Amino acid sequence: MPLLFAEGGYNSRLEVVKDLPKGAVVWWFDQTDIFKAKKVLGDTACICGNVPSSILLSGKPAAIKEHCRRLIEIVGKDGGYILTSGAIMNQAKADNIRAMMAAAKEYGVYK
Repeated sequence: MPLLFAEGGYNSRLEVVKDLPKGAVVWWFDQTDIFKAKKVLGDTACICGNVPSSILLSGKPAAIKEHCRRLIEIVGKDGGYILTSGAIMNQAKADNIRAMMAAAKEYGVYK
């Protein structure tokens, strides 16, 4: 399955990339409006990303966990979302990565 990294913002391109066959790719979004991406691509492609590297580097664990909870509950509704950073996270604080993982474990379970 190709994982296509959409660096920067793809808001104006979402309708265009929707033309790819259903289930053909995973879109990894950096700064794209992930909520808009879910509306446009949610029935066509899996999407992932949108946890900003900036908050993983300098944010507080509680704020990161809350951001991730919101992504999981809204973008992950009905499936098709993978929680991950918007870009590389090699400078992220360990406690912030742990907060993201804790949010995935706590909120990312389908019942």
